[in-house]
Amino acid sequence: MDSANLQPNNICHVFAMPFPGRGHINPMMNLCKLLISRKPDILITFVVTEEWLSYLDSDFKPNNICFRTIPNVIPSERLKATDFPGFYEAVMTQMEAPSEQLLDQLDTPVTAIIGDIEVRWAISLGNRRNIPVAALWTMSVSFFSMLYYFDQFSKDRHFLDLLERVDYIPGISSSKIADLKTVFHKNDQRVLELALDCISRAPKAQYLLFTSFYELEDQTTNNLTATFPSPVYTIGPAIPYQEIKYNSFGTSNIDKNPDYIQWLDSQPANSVLYISLGSFLSVSSTQMDEILAGLRISGVRFLWVARGEAFRLKEICGNTGLVLPWCDQLRVLCNSSVGGFWTHCGWNSTLEAVFAGVPILTFPLFLDQDPNSNQIVEDWRIGWRVNKEIGNESLLTREEIADLVQRFMDLNSAEGKAIRRKATQVRDVCRGATSEGGSSIINLDAFIGKISQGQSH
Repeated sequence: MDSANLQPNNICHVFAMPFPGRGHINPMMNLCKLLISRKPDILITFVVTEEWLSYLDSDFKPNNICFRTIPNVIPSERLKATDFPGFYEAVMTQMEAPSEQLLDQLDTPVTAIIGDIEVRWAISLGNRRNIPVAALWTMSVSFFSMLYYFDQFSKDRHFLDLLERVDYIPGISSSKIADLKTVFHKNDQRVLELALDCISRAPKAQYLLFTSFYELEDQTTNNLTATFPSPVYTIGPAIPYQEIKYNSFGTSNIDKNPDYIQWLDSQPANSVLYISLGSFLSVSSTQMDEILAGLRISGVRFLWVARGEAFRLKEICGNTGLVLPWCDQLRVLCNSSVGGFWTHCGWNSTLEAVFAGVPILTFPLFLDQDPNSNQIVEDWRIGWRVNKEIGNESLLTREEIADLVQRFMDLNSAEGKAIRRKATQVRDVCRGATSEGGSSIINLDAFIGKISQGQSH
């Protein structure tokens, strides 16, 4: 659809504001594509920093998603891995004014804002301009719930001292309190304080959106629905599943077979271990060398996306695997040759594994990844932990890695069969939720109906 032909007086115009990071921009974009798939005449202004626009220009998008830019935050996005607290705080303080100026420059009136919860000012911006705001959380419902109830419980008290002493927080199970303690001890305190401040503002939004599906986190979703004054919608995994299931946006590369897809197609079913440890924080070069050596000893086939380390590791990879700087992850996970996924447990990667029905080796590094790991292993029973405390420089040895991946990729063992059977069951529930008449589609349609009619509740 050509956005120039949309009439400004009767169009639903969404102003989408993601946090400037890959794990936030991708789900926001996928959500916008889902909205358009349900309501093709919707217009979306998608706001990114100038630096991010250069990364996204070549990405396919429907014509009625229009990119608009605001200046980069300082410190530079390129430095966020070395000074993430400074970058995180800059997002909170430097993006509001240029975003509001951009809002004033748009020809078509905005009927709704979708703001990442970690864009702290998005809700207040919409409220003071009388524009309904949908606050989007790009991590699990469970992690949001943990932080929200803890923030409510710890008002006017120093949260770290409190966490050391407390064994009970209303709304949080004892196991989740243990997860919370891990999160607070492993991560920067200033980042966590800012995150809690962002979450404390969520009740002032007109809608709360989660990139999860109801059946995966039903009890936690019910608790939040009973707590929040505004509608809570689990709108499904904000991953490009439509391009796998339907190819509905005509993505050009879906019909092509890059070399790594051809290689996967030539491998036996469920024989390849896919490895990706995130696009932001990763492990040391020493640990990566041990992982690669362990993989070679194990004899297990593998495909490893190692980003900045890819060229170096590729030279010592051997003949049993591939090392790449990038791949189409969901397409890889859905390939029949892939039988396992070693991941940092970022929420988007977790949901892609769930959608594909692939068992998971959990290797959490940052923020929500430890709670995600526990959900994968304890709640859903679709994964195993990689048991080492990487933050304390305790490396997994090549021998440990070889033993682990051999057992994990053994299709004939009782534990291997059990984990794959459970992964298939969870996959089927996810596919149902994202199919016509499923819970996620029902929630998407309900949300679209509200914002299209100009309703704030």
